[in-house]
Amino acid sequence: MSNAAVTAASTPATNADKSILARLGAAFVGRLVIIIPYVWLLFFFLVPFIIVFKISLSQTAIAMPPYTPVLGFKDGISGFFAGFGALNFDNYAWLTQDALYFNAYVTSVIVAAISTVLTLIVGYPIAYGMARAPATIRPTLLMLVILPFWTSFLIRVYAWIGILKPEGLLNQLLLATGVISEPLIILNTYTAIFIGIVYSYLPFMVLPLYSSLEKMDYSLIEAAKDLGCPPTSAFWKITFPLSLPGVIAGCLLVFIPAVGEFVIPDLLGGSQTLMIGKTLWNEFFANRDWPVSSAVAVILLLLLTVPIMLFQQAQARAQEQDK
Repeated sequence: MSNAAVTAASTPATNADKSILARLGAAFVGRLVIIIPYVWLLFFFLVPFIIVFKISLSQTAIAMPPYTPVLGFKDGISGFFAGFGALNFDNYAWLTQDALYFNAYVTSVIVAAISTVLTLIVGYPIAYGMARAPATIRPTLLMLVILPFWTSFLIRVYAWIGILKPEGLLNQLLLATGVISEPLIILNTYTAIFIGIVYSYLPFMVLPLYSSLEKMDYSLIEAAKDLGCPPTSAFWKITFPLSLPGVIAGCLLVFIPAVGEFVIPDLLGGSQTLMIGKTLWNEFFANRDWPVSSAVAVILLLLLTVPIMLFQQAQARAQEQDK
C-alpha cells in the first residue's frame, strides 16, 4: 500500500480522535464552571459554618481558646464518635431563657426591614432616572453610584458622626437657616442607624433595580398612555411589576447584611442600641463566651437562610406552573 493510501486511511481516525477530545474538553470546562462555585461555597460557607456549629455545642472554659473542644480527632476515630455522646444543646436552651437575645433578634429584624423599605423608597427613583437617562450619560451615573465604594466603609460611617452630632454640619445648617431653634438629637438614636444603613447600602438597591428597569420595554408605557391610562396607574400596573426581580434582589442584598450589621449601630446608635451584631461582639470579645455567641450566630444564619430557600422554592414552583 502506498504512503498516500496510508495517509488517507489514517486521516478520518485522526479527525475522530480530535473530535472526541474536543467534546471531552468542552464537557470538562462546562462541569468545571459549575463545580467552582460549589467548591467556593464548601470552603468559605459550609466549612466555617460547621466549625461555628461545633463550637456552639461545646462548653465555656478558662483556656485558649475559651471553650472545651468537641468532636476532635485527638483520640482517633473512636474518640471522634464517642464525642457525640458528650454533645449538648445547653447554649441553645440558654438563648430561649434570656430575653436579651430574643429582643436583639427582633430589633435587628425590625431595623433591617425598615431600613430596607427606606432604601427602596430612595433607590427606586434614582434607578428609574438612570434607566430613562440618555445612553451617553448612563455610564457616568453608574460610576457616581459606585463611587462611595472607593472610600473606606469605616471612614464613611465616621463622616456621618461629624454630620449628625449636635454641633455637626446638619444642625449648624438648620440653625443658620432658622429652620430649628436648638440642635436636633440625631446621633446615638435609631434615626441615625436608619440614615447610616440607607446611605451605606443604597448602591446595593440601586444597581439591581437599574438592571431590571434598563431592560424594560418602554413602548408598553407609551401604549398604556395612548389607551388613556394615567401615569400613576401605568407605573403600578406595568413598570413596577416588570421591575419586581430587581426589587426582590435589592431588598435581599440590603436586608441580609443589615440584620447582622455591627459598625453602624455601634458608631451611630450608641451603647444603648440593641442589635444582634453588637450582642455577638460583646459575647465574643467582652464576655469571651464563644459557645453562646456561636449559637447566636447559627440561629442568625438559619433565620436568614431558611426564608431565602423557601422563597427560591416558591419562585421555582411558580416558574414551572407558568411553563
